[in-house]
Amino acid sequence: MQDYDVALKLLLQGSARLTMRELTGTVVEKWLDMELPKVQNLRVDLLGETAGGGLVHLELQSRNDPIMPLRMAESCLGVFRLFGKFPRQFLLYVGEAPLRMDSELRGPDVSFRYRALDIRDLDGDRLLESEDVGDNVIAILARLRDHKETVRRIVARIAGLPAAERDSALVQLLILAGLRRLGPLVKEEARRMPITESILEHEVLGPMIKEAELKGERKGLQEGKRKGLQEGELKVLRRLIEKRFGTMPGWAEEQLASRSAAELEELSLRVLDAHSIEDILK
Repeated sequence: MQDYDVALKLLLQGSARLTMRELTGTVVEKWLDMELPKVQNLRVDLLGETAGGGLVHLELQSRNDPIMPLRMAESCLGVFRLFGKFPRQFLLYVGEAPLRMDSELRGPDVSFRYRALDIRDLDGDRLLESEDVGDNVIAILARLRDHKETVRRIVARIAGLPAAERDSALVQLLILAGLRRLGPLVKEEARRMPITESILEHEVLGPMIKEAELKGERKGLQEGKRKGLQEGELKVLRRLIEKRFGTMPGWAEEQLASRSAAELEELSLRVLDAHSIEDILK
């Protein structure tokens, strides 16, 4: 449910054309699928080609990584090996904490740099005015004046889409909303629209939402609701960790059991970038 990078890649490669122009200042004509060679076998998040034959590399990041300049340099050289030309590189930061990553690597006779962009530097209202629903969905991560009104407008736009597009856009919105702790607001607004059944029938999100609602109905007291939410977040996080790293050890279970629902949601965002369970819990 926190697989934000997949959702963003689909949106940026699809209908979020205004967002891409705002980020890179150019138009990507086609997207290239590639893995970098050699030992690490790294993959770049997005690599596109412009009409003029130039390459655009866009990397997505939800946490501040002190070695990001090194990672970007390695990606740059890997692209050069395969295509014989350097890409223009952009790091798109979508995390909640302030952006604190360097955007250059310097040493004796060495200078490397790229553009680091905080998605909150984009004007969310401008993205909301776009005719492309991908831009509308990404607006939830951008700079906003009124979060509630933004969510209402995005959900209303999604409600008018054909069924297949509607379900996909709604799932993507719910995933990205988690990066801003706006998931409950999206669910609340969606219940007022004629798309609620689509959410509840979704194979991944549906069971989780129904389970959380049933727990809330069974627990009339506020403490019961908080506990039900905490259990739901713990269940989601456990699934993410076990899918990435295998069976979760007992010591990790004990640590997570004492965390609040908000803390567990925050930890879920770390799973994709973490190299071990210890990285998630530190």
